[in-house]
Amino acid sequence: MSKDKIVLIDGHSILHRAFYGIPDLTNSEGIHTNAVYGFLNILFKILDEEQAQYLAVAFDLHAPTFRHEMYKEYKGTRKPMPEELRQQVPLTKQMLQAMGIPLLMLEGYEADDLIGTISLRCEKEGLDVSIISGDRDLLQLASDTTLVRIPKTKRSGTEIEDYYAKDVLERYQVTPHGIIELKALMGDASDNIPGIPGVGEKTATKIIAQYETIENAYAHADEIKPNRARDSLKEHYDLAQLSKTLATINRESPVEFTLEDARIGDLYTPQALELCKKLEFRQFLSRFEGKETSDSGKKEWELLVLDNPFEAEDVLSEFEKQESFGFHVLSEENALIGIALCWEPERAYFVTEEVVPDIAARLHSRVKSVTGTKRIAAIDLKEQLVFLGDASGAGELSGDGEQTGNEDLPEESFFDCAVASYLLNPLKNAYPYDDILREAEGVLVPGREELIGKLPLRNAMLVQPEKTAAYACYHAITAFRCMNILDERLRGTGMDKLFYEVEMPLVFTLHHMQQEGILVKGEELRSYGQNLEGRISELEQQIWNAAGEEFNINSPKQLGVILFEKLKMPYAKKTKTGYSTSADVLDKLAEEYPFVADILEYRQLTKLKSTYAEGLYHFIGPDGRIHGKFNQMVTATGRISSTDPNLQNIPVRTELGRELRKVFVPREGYVFIDADYSQIELRVLAAVSGDERLIEAYREAKDIHAITASQVFHIPLDRVTAADRRNAKAVNFGIVYGISSFGLSNGLSISRKEAGEYIEKYFETYPGIKRFLDASVLSAKEKGYAVTLFGRRRPVPELKSNNFMQRSFGERVAMNSPIQGTAADIIKIAMVRVDRALRSQGLSSRLILQVHDELLVEVKQGEQERVREILSREMLGAADLAVALEIDMKEGGDWYEAH
Repeated sequence: MSKDKIVLIDGHSILHRAFYGIPDLTNSEGIHTNAVYGFLNILFKILDEEQAQYLAVAFDLHAPTFRHEMYKEYKGTRKPMPEELRQQVPLTKQMLQAMGIPLLMLEGYEADDLIGTISLRCEKEGLDVSIISGDRDLLQLASDTTLVRIPKTKRSGTEIEDYYAKDVLERYQVTPHGIIELKALMGDASDNIPGIPGVGEKTATKIIAQYETIENAYAHADEIKPNRARDSLKEHYDLAQLSKTLATINRESPVEFTLEDARIGDLYTPQALELCKKLEFRQFLSRFEGKETSDSGKKEWELLVLDNPFEAEDVLSEFEKQESFGFHVLSEENALIGIALCWEPERAYFVTEEVVPDIAARLHSRVKSVTGTKRIAAIDLKEQLVFLGDASGAGELSGDGEQTGNEDLPEESFFDCAVASYLLNPLKNAYPYDDILREAEGVLVPGREELIGKLPLRNAMLVQPEKTAAYACYHAITAFRCMNILDERLRGTGMDKLFYEVEMPLVFTLHHMQQEGILVKGEELRSYGQNLEGRISELEQQIWNAAGEEFNINSPKQLGVILFEKLKMPYAKKTKTGYSTSADVLDKLAEEYPFVADILEYRQLTKLKSTYAEGLYHFIGPDGRIHGKFNQMVTATGRISSTDPNLQNIPVRTELGRELRKVFVPREGYVFIDADYSQIELRVLAAVSGDERLIEAYREAKDIHAITASQVFHIPLDRVTAADRRNAKAVNFGIVYGISSFGLSNGLSISRKEAGEYIEKYFETYPGIKRFLDASVLSAKEKGYAVTLFGRRRPVPELKSNNFMQRSFGERVAMNSPIQGTAADIIKIAMVRVDRALRSQGLSSRLILQVHDELLVEVKQGEQERVREILSREMLGAADLAVALEIDMKEGGDWYEAH
C-alpha cells in the first residue's frame, strides 16, 4: 500500500527562478505576470507528477530572522528584489489562496525553517515528502523518504533535478548533513555566509568527505592539506562555527500546522479561474473546465452533426424561419468543408455539402432576407463572406471585372464578435472563439489546440470529424451567445458608433478588395529579380575584395568581426551575440567608408530579391492576380495591416524599390488612379491640438515644413534651405510619434542638446501642441487609455510600469495614439465611402489596395472623371476637421506611374 505524500514549496525561491527563467510578460492591463506564470507552471507540473494528498507553500516575511540577530550582515549583499518581481509576490499568494493552498509564514524564521520543521514532522508520521525549491541549501533535508526537487525554468519548459540522500552523496560526495558542513567552510555568497578564508568548494568537499563535520576536522586540523586550509581552519574556527549555525535549517520552528489544513481539495475554484482570466493565462484555463463563474455558462450544449439528409432538411426548414442566428463557415483555402448554424443558446448544428449539396446557397438565401440590425452573428466574418454568394458563384469576378455574388447582403444585420472584441481590447494578438466566450460569459470551452491540434482543417475533418464539427459549432454558438453582451459593452465604452458605422462596413470593403486582388506581370517580376541578382553578385565581390576575405555578409556576427576587429572601424557596440551591425551603426560608418555603403546596398537588394521579387511571385494566383489579406484586428492604433503578402511594405524610399511597382498593372481596358492623403497626421495634430498658428498655416495653404523651419529656427521664410525644411519635417513628424531628443539627434545626426533645443523651440512656436500632448499623457494615466476623435480606445498599461523605459514608451503611445488612431479612422471611413460609391453608382471601377494613407483604384477606361469625383468627395468628406483634408491624385498605366 502506497504512503500518503506531502509537497512543500519554497515560495520565494520558485518565484525567483520563474521570474528570471521566463521573459517579461504583461497582461493587457500592464501587470507583470511572468513570475506568477512560471510559478504555476512548476506547481501544476509537480502536482501532475507527484499525485500528492497534501500541499503547502512557505514564504519568507520581510522582517529580520534569528540569523540576522546572530550576524547582522546575513544576506546583506543581496540586491533588492526587482520591482517587477515584487509586484508579483502578492499576486502569487492571492492565486494560491484562491486555490485553497495554505501559506506558511512566521516572523523571525525563514521559509527554509518552516519547510524543514514540517518535513521532519511528516517524516515521523510516515509520509513521503517532496520539497520544491531552487535553493540547494535545502538539500540538507533530503533523506530516504524526503525528496528535494530543484526546478529549472526555461522558455521551452521546466526541467527538474531530483535528490534523495543517496543522490546528494553521489553528486556532492557528502551526505545531506554534509551540505551544512560545506557551507561552514566555503561560505555562501548569495546569503553572505562568511565561511573561512581561502577555502573553496573543492577543498571544503575534500575535507568534509574525509572528516564529515567541522568539529572532527578541527580536531584533526594538523592532518589537513593544503596547509592554507589547515591554518585557516585553526585561525578562523569561530567563523566556521558561526557559518554552520547560519547555514543550518531550524527543524524545530514553532510554526502552526495541521496536516488536514494542507489536504489538497478542488484547486480549480471559480476564484482562481477569475484570477487566471485577469492575468490572461490562457494555457491554464483547460484545467478549470466545468468551473464556469456565470449561471449562463451551462455546459450541456448540444453540438449536433447532421449526417442524415432527411434530418438535415428538417433542421434547415426550422433554420429558414429564424430572424436571428449565429453561423460559421468552415473552410480551407477557399474550399468549403461545412457550415455550423445556431439559433438557440445551447444548441448548434453542423452540415456538409455531402449531406446538403446546396447548403451555402441555402445560407445565402436566409441571410439576404434578414432585416434589422444585430441579427446575424459570426466570428471573423470577412473570411466567410466569399461563401455567402448566390448561385452564380460566391465572390467570383465576371468577365468585365465586376464583382458578383454577395452584393445583396444586408450589411447592417451582421455582427462580427471578433471585431467587437478587438475594439474592446486591441492589445491582443488574436480573438479566437474560446477567448471571446470566456471574456464575455466566463464560460470555458475547448479551443482549437485541444480539439484538433495543429492539423489542417480538411485533414482534421477526415481523421477527427466529430471534434472538427464541434470546432465549427463552438464558433456559431459563441457568436450567437455573445453578440448582445458585446453590443452592450461597446455601448458602455462609447464605441458602438465606431463599430456599426466604421468597422462593420469595413469588413465588407476589405472582403471586396481581397476578392478583387491586383494584377501582376509575373515575367517582369522574374526579370526584376534576375537584374537584382547581377548587382548583388557585383556587390558581393566588391565587399569581399575590400575585406580581404570571403565571409557571409548576411551574418551579423561575421560582419561585426570584419568591421570592428579586422578593419578596426569606429562605433563598435558589443551585444550578447557579437557586435551590433544595425542600420544606424552602418549608416554612420557609410559616411566615412564606401565599403560599408556597399554593404547597405547589398542588404537592401537581397531583401528586395528574397522578400519581393521571389516572395511576391509565389502569391500570384491562377488569374494572374495577387489576392492578399487586409487585417483590421492586428494593430493597437486601428491601422489596417496587409499580409500574404504584405503589399503595404513595398519600398518607396529608393528608386530601385519604387520600380518594383511597375509590375503591378490594371487589367486590360483599365487604368490606375492613386489618391493619397496629404500630411494627414499633421493635419489631425493641428485639429485636435487646436494650435492657432499651425491651423492658420494650413488654412493659408502654406508649405508647412518651410513655415516650421522659419519659425523654429528663426530664419526668414525666403531663406529657408532644403536642409532646413528637411530638418523641420523631421521635427514635425517626430512630434507626431512622440520623438525624444535622443531619437531626433540620431535621425538628424546632430547632438542631443541641439535636438532638445529644436523640440523646445517647436513647442514655443506651437504651444497648443505641447498643451495637447501633455494633456493626452495625463488623460491616459487617469483613464488607462488614449482615445481618438472617433472614440477608439487604445489601452496604455505601460504608463503604470515601474520600469522607466516602459513608462516612457507608454507616454509616447499616449501622445501619438489620438493622432495616428484618428488618421486610421479617417482612412477607414474613406475606404468604405469610396467602395460603396463605386458600387452604388454601377461603375466597373474597384478599390483594390490601401497602403497607409493611400488608396489605389482600378478604373475602367471612360470612368476616370467619375472616379476622380468620387475619390475627392468621399476622401475629403471622411472627417470634418478644423483643418481641411487634402489629397493628391495621379493616374497611370501601372502603380509606379500612378504613385
